[in-house]
Amino acid sequence: MAANLRSDHNGPDPGVPLGAQPVAASAARLRGTGHAPRIAVVLGSGWAGLSAHVDGGVEVPYAELPAFPRPTVGGHAARVVLGRIGGHEVALLAGRQHTYEGGRADGMNGAIRTLAAWGVQALVLTNAAGSLDPAMPPGSLMLITDHLNLPQRSPLWDERDDRRFVDMTDAYDPALRARALAVSARQGLGLHQGVYAWAVGPQFETPAEIRMLRLLGAQAVGMSTVPETIVARHAGLRVLGLSMVTNMAAGLSAEALSHAQTLRQAQAASERACAALAALVQDLGGDGLPAPT
Repeated sequence: MAANLRSDHNGPDPGVPLGAQPVAASAARLRGTGHAPRIAVVLGSGWAGLSAHVDGGVEVPYAELPAFPRPTVGGHAARVVLGRIGGHEVALLAGRQHTYEGGRADGMNGAIRTLAAWGVQALVLTNAAGSLDPAMPPGSLMLITDHLNLPQRSPLWDERDDRRFVDMTDAYDPALRARALAVSARQGLGLHQGVYAWAVGPQFETPAEIRMLRLLGAQAVGMSTVPETIVARHAGLRVLGLSMVTNMAAGLSAEALSHAQTLRQAQAASERACAALAALVQDLGGDGLPAPT
């Protein structure tokens, strides 16, 4: 076992940098399945139903991938699902590690660097989020156009060369966003667009914090995705982000917020959201990924 892994097999130790050996071993394990997807999807809360759209699915538990985390949150499995959507290969990451699970922003570094080493080109990041916009109620889908890194934490803290100064101007790939909008228009799906604000959690935001975020220009808020976007861009992956709105943010409705409520709302919206995402993945794989703009 590599020195930078916990001896209890519970995943990368949040107290030390992740080296190249676990990433190489994880990529080799996935390559050994015979699959070679160009597109990978991280499944947030409510998005697990995308697995039902995968043909010929093969599952690889995170426990067999030394660079992968061990999620501790309800609704997050810990496996990679490999197969085809519409005849095009895809890898689904069912389960992510959040910053509030240990206090560091690099919990998904190993998994994302494994995808890059394996040959994946585009990463679709999904999440469940609270809405700050009354015109975007629970059940809505939002295409992420940009983000606010509220805690200003980075998954690149242990990088030592100048590549760590990643340009985040087009963090969410414009060409992939344009393709997502075109697919949603063909389906007659009302796909919102907006800025996603990242809060560490695990507590929900206060009404005062939500008022602040609205002033800053955010349309949705959640506890994931931003660290993954940063490390994906550092690894050379193109990123597309999608939020499933599960609740109105604090102070915008009378409903009490809880993780159980988030999961219930996510389940209610899951079928429609996953069908839309399956159509998008099929489209992206159909004639090749669109060239970056």
